[in-house]
Amino acid sequence: MGRIAGRFGRIEPRLRARQLVLGLLADLPLKNCWTIAEHTGGTSPDGLQHLLARAKWDADLVRDDLRAFVLEHLADDQAVLVVDETGDLKKGTRTVGVQRQYTGTAGRIENAQVAVYLTYASRHGHAGIDRALYLPKSWTSDPQRCHRASVPQDIGFATKPQLAAHMIERALDAGVRAAWAVGDEVYGDNPHLRAALEERRLGYVLAVASDHHFTIGPGRFRADALATRIPKRAWQKISAGAGAKGHRWYDWALLDLSAGPGHHWLMIRRNRRTGALAFYRCFSPRRVPLSTLVKVAGSRWTVEETFQSSKTLTGLDEHQVRRWDSWHRWVTLALLAHAFLAVTAALERRDQALADDGSSPNGLIPLTCNEIQRLFIALIAPPTRDLAHRLRWSTWRRRHQARAQRSHYRRQAALQP
Repeated sequence: MGRIAGRFGRIEPRLRARQLVLGLLADLPLKNCWTIAEHTGGTSPDGLQHLLARAKWDADLVRDDLRAFVLEHLADDQAVLVVDETGDLKKGTRTVGVQRQYTGTAGRIENAQVAVYLTYASRHGHAGIDRALYLPKSWTSDPQRCHRASVPQDIGFATKPQLAAHMIERALDAGVRAAWAVGDEVYGDNPHLRAALEERRLGYVLAVASDHHFTIGPGRFRADALATRIPKRAWQKISAGAGAKGHRWYDWALLDLSAGPGHHWLMIRRNRRTGALAFYRCFSPRRVPLSTLVKVAGSRWTVEETFQSSKTLTGLDEHQVRRWDSWHRWVTLALLAHAFLAVTAALERRDQALADDGSSPNGLIPLTCNEIQRLFIALIAPPTRDLAHRLRWSTWRRRHQARAQRSHYRRQAALQP
């Protein structure tokens, strides 16, 4: 918190930001301004709501501090920038960016808010360092709707690959040390994103669809058609990295597509049990072995771990805000809280000499983000459990809910013929 203190011009928002981050690190079943204020000793949620909606501070500057904090502890010349989106299911139509759209969170089309995130993954650990809210055309084509959600006038429509490209360029311009970028088919099938990465001489391993076309000599061929040409001896069994249940073993094959500056490949992954194929479009300024490309491809799973951990532990998806600035402020502080856990875990692993199975010499696994959160809340930031405080909050909640109930009834009565 000392790192970001200078981003707040007054002591009140500075203390409230600390209060919010402490609440995001707490083990609350639901995290919003009400529950966090009660947990941290506040008399009402008004201060936290003011911090998110009206206080004067720039969430992008705090994001820059977050990025610097992560790099200070996790930086690695061979690090990977992982881009991916996640959705938060929402009700209604007024929350910024919400519409019926596909989200992997539900695995189907739902009323949701979708954002693209950038995760920094290195041999030391991984944490989110940037975020960009996706505004569908149904929003950017409706100025009044954007005005009600306080969307800045200079914000126009941008595809998810465009948002990813902007975040990667912003990170590289800030001096982020990385050698690779990875993403799923949404990003791999976009030629503009690939061109932008090649222009920055940043290697990439991007997933593509089976019907993605590659130009070889005078012809264009689908990825799945090229896979049929690979001889049996070309497949190699390589681990894509260690998972929760051990190494993720697949068969891999590589087809050289180089034609021009740099090196281009089609990499194919085959499931050893089902035979299902996955395809990757790869680029590197210099020639690298297949094992390196496989390792980079395997790092894409770190973003899923980041999403799961930041949602479960620091309330990334539990924001109950409707406006542009409020969303960016909540998400930035949630990423900051998660980065604290991720960096602490990375430092603990770095200080121990681990065995081949990942255990420490004393027979324990290293501290995880979950365990660090438990210890932090129990030993450093225990909740306020004063009986009078809890009773005051019960009275405040019921009084507020009674006012809301009366307001709903009056509005309903006014609409009656």
